[in-house]
Amino acid sequence: MLVELQITNFAIIDHLALHFDIGLLTFTGETGAGKSIIFDAVEVLLGGRADITVIRSGADLVLIEGNFNIASPEHQAVHAILESEDLLNEDDPSSLFLSRELRSNGRSTARINGRIATVSLLRQLGEYLVDLHGQSEHLSLLRTREHLGLLDRYANCEELLEAYQENYHKLHTTRRRLYELRQAEQDAIRRADLLHYQIDEIQAGHLKPDEENNLRVERDRLANAEELASLTNEALQALDEGSQGVSATTDLLGQAIHALSKIQRLDSSQAALHEQAQLLFENLNDLAHKLRTYLENIEFDPQRLQQLEERLDLIHRLKRKYGETIPQILAFAEKARQDLDTITHTGEQIAELEARSHELLSGLAQQGQALSLARHSASLKLAEAVQSELNDLHMTGAQFRVDFQQQLDPEGVLLEDGRLVAFNATGFEQVEFLIAPNPGEGLKPLVKIASGGETSRLMLALKNVLAHADYIPTLIFDEIDQGIGGRVGAVVGQKLWQLARNHQVLCITHLPQLASYGDQHYQVQKTVQGGRTATQVTILEGEDRIRELALMFGELSEGTLRSAFELLEAANSKTYQASTHNYTG
Repeated sequence: MLVELQITNFAIIDHLALHFDIGLLTFTGETGAGKSIIFDAVEVLLGGRADITVIRSGADLVLIEGNFNIASPEHQAVHAILESEDLLNEDDPSSLFLSRELRSNGRSTARINGRIATVSLLRQLGEYLVDLHGQSEHLSLLRTREHLGLLDRYANCEELLEAYQENYHKLHTTRRRLYELRQAEQDAIRRADLLHYQIDEIQAGHLKPDEENNLRVERDRLANAEELASLTNEALQALDEGSQGVSATTDLLGQAIHALSKIQRLDSSQAALHEQAQLLFENLNDLAHKLRTYLENIEFDPQRLQQLEERLDLIHRLKRKYGETIPQILAFAEKARQDLDTITHTGEQIAELEARSHELLSGLAQQGQALSLARHSASLKLAEAVQSELNDLHMTGAQFRVDFQQQLDPEGVLLEDGRLVAFNATGFEQVEFLIAPNPGEGLKPLVKIASGGETSRLMLALKNVLAHADYIPTLIFDEIDQGIGGRVGAVVGQKLWQLARNHQVLCITHLPQLASYGDQHYQVQKTVQGGRTATQVTILEGEDRIRELALMFGELSEGTLRSAFELLEAANSKTYQASTHNYTG
């Protein structure tokens, strides 16, 4: 609900800070005091159209701020929107703060929980927060798409709808898979030939995951066999054989060992040097032995080299087609086998899915018809209840009806009467509320009926009947008492009070009979200070409220004061009785 509203520099409003409670909140005051302007500001806050003409003379900007409590379960849609946009107030998820700025240069800024947002997002949130009667943009009952949900909640057929939707989504999934398989079947022959070719080509390579590196090492050795042999001989010559005029390393080391042996005999402390030299000599001999073994194994084999080059080239070609590594190529082949198996059994899968689709569609037909039956039955009760409300509001000539429309579709669901009709996630029909405000005018969609107090009373009748089905928490009624007298005003007040047991209701009125039912009574006055007109709002209680009600009757006198007191007492008595009846019931 709307907890707090602050308005700055909007039309004749200099600055207002209003705090609202639950229940019925009535606003009274002379014509032109600014009552409707307050609600115009709410409409702008919720993303409504506005231009610089609403900026107070002499000011540079308009600032409108609203704080909403969104703690009740009905606000799940609001929470979902805020979470998707990362705008939820993490410190207090039950609070929502909206603001709107309008500047004299035409620039408009919207904020949600202190962060910049689009006006369209404000408008989207506003549809779940406030119904503003008199501004059709924020009146949920004028949005035809809302009618089916309202009717379903009124009919208490959520379980029927949930079962239907579960089956519907299963059918949708089955049909999507069926479509994919049929598309695949049309391309099956060409696709199967390609898969066969790819699998055979990879299989023919007899690839091993780790062979490429080994092949490259062997290829490099064969390609460089002559140079490897030459370098090995050169190393052996230096180590063990020597050359003309140059002694071998082992011969020179042998001379060094002989000298160290003599040193050891003369100085035993240098025995370690002799041992180190002996170890070095043994290592050189071992190195020379390994080099001779390596040299014996070096051979130049052009045929083997050719085989290696061809093998590596095959691997390169397969990598270029199927993957960057041999494991990726083998994985590609495995995937191709799975795809080929799927294509091979496509016909069987299509037959199974067709049977499943037919079974689901048959079940959907039964569920959908049960849902339609519940809706039609509830629509009659709804029409009767609305008609009763309209009679209470002295609109006996008005009529209400729920209109159901179905569309024939050769691909639709088969009904018991033999018709094939279109269906979606909500059922087989489109629903719209129709109203005939006056006798002889004919039933028309709600969105096409005339605005004004008569429309507000029609909406009040609907809201009262749909009180438990309507999730919009805050309702604002402007001009609801237009064209009615005091007796009907009392009835309207009583019904607004009753509606306010499930909603927060804000109402502008000129009738004391209606105003007397308010849980909170706000007086709106226009004052002139320093040559400037400004709107002030005061919460009235006790004698101040009686005085305001008396002034609404006419001149202030003992008679009007007594009438105001009696009116307030009567309203309190009726609301007390209604509260007691509801509690005991």
